[in-house]
Amino acid sequence: MSADTQTLDEAAVSAYLKDNLPGFEGPMEVTKFQGGQSNPTFMLKTPAHAYVLRRKPPGILLKSAHAVDREYRVQKALADTDVPVAKMHILCEDDDVIGSMFYIMDHVEGRNFNLPAMPEETNENRGKIIDEMNRVLAALHMVDIDAVGLSDYGPEGNYFERQVGRWSKQYRASETEKIPAMDQLMDALVAERPEDDGQRTLVHGDYRIDNMIFAKDGTDCRAVLDWELSTIGHPFADLAAVIMQWQMPGNTEGRGLAGIDRASIGIPTDEEFIAAYCARRGLKGIDNFGYYLGFNFFRMAAIIQGVLKRALDGNASNPERAMKVGQYVPVFAQHGLDALKRG
Repeated sequence: MSADTQTLDEAAVSAYLKDNLPGFEGPMEVTKFQGGQSNPTFMLKTPAHAYVLRRKPPGILLKSAHAVDREYRVQKALADTDVPVAKMHILCEDDDVIGSMFYIMDHVEGRNFNLPAMPEETNENRGKIIDEMNRVLAALHMVDIDAVGLSDYGPEGNYFERQVGRWSKQYRASETEKIPAMDQLMDALVAERPEDDGQRTLVHGDYRIDNMIFAKDGTDCRAVLDWELSTIGHPFADLAAVIMQWQMPGNTEGRGLAGIDRASIGIPTDEEFIAAYCARRGLKGIDNFGYYLGFNFFRMAAIIQGVLKRALDGNASNPERAMKVGQYVPVFAQHGLDALKRG
């Protein structure tokens, strides 16, 4: 049984898949993906096929965190929709196999962009890739949740009320020092919450370009990854998540577009991206976008606080990066306050 996040009990996995996954045949070569902080992810290569294993980290975890069973369910439900996802194979809920729940999906061949500026791409392709990102996001929010069996995938009621409450609790549970800006932001998100407009859609929860796989030789999206935070909620949370990411510094740490002349590299402005999304969904526009943006900065601050706490506790997926990322909690909190003020 594997006791940490860096290794995998290969013999146990191979034996389990031989018994439970039709067509599986070893030998199996295992490598760990280094990106991401939440659910440890491994490539499983066999002579005939390439799979991906995604598992809950072992150890004591925050309640409702690392829900790989939900990731599996939502991607399986989206298989025949306009939202591209990897093919799901099997969910193992038996902790005794490798020490925690895991699922197996196809490995999707393609390209992954860590930076939204995509320095390796042409201007024309950058514009097409960002537009494809926009198309997939609108398609996600137009999925008929009843038809795909996901109407019970999230609670009824005001999504932002629920999410602010949830992430405030998660933040308090992993708090390592007092951050005044974070306290102010949590209070403001409660006080300034807009009226519920009735939109209830599937939301990804962490929609960014680095959570997408694009065609090797084109600009089509092959798969959206990392569905851990997905639920039924409000679509503007996902849209604002894209804009939030772009407001970060345009370096490998921030992975944003701040300080970059977008027009010169073929990438649309925030306003153009929002307008294209609204056109695809038949919306006239979005009022009080600053609230949705502020909410996303808050949630990201809470998430990376959890990453920092796991690093300090010794069970982070990538400890060195976790410590580095954790220092950004006050920065995200301040950005959230600024977004709310701008409205």
